[in-house]
Amino acid sequence: MAKKLVGEITHFYNHIGVAVVNVKSPLKIGDTVLIEGPSDSFEQEITSMQIDNKSIKQAKAKQEIGLKVDKEVRNNYKLYKVT
Repeated sequence: MAKKLVGEITHFYNHIGVAVVNVKSPLKIGDTVLIEGPSDSFEQEITSMQIDNKSIKQAKAKQEIGLKVDKEVRNNYKLYKVT
């Protein structure tokens, strides 16, 4: 499995299960990502992304997005695209 760094989590909203991600490389709905922290990691498919409460289908480098995540994450967790 190859992985490429595509973002870093800067905040997590526990009550809605959304992580704020500083995007470093393009992402799109349907991509499979690995979210990795110091003590845990998990894979998930991207099903929902937003900028300013508006749904988007893809994100570009240097954007800050809201990403619906399956599990709790923390600041500085890394987001990798899995191929």
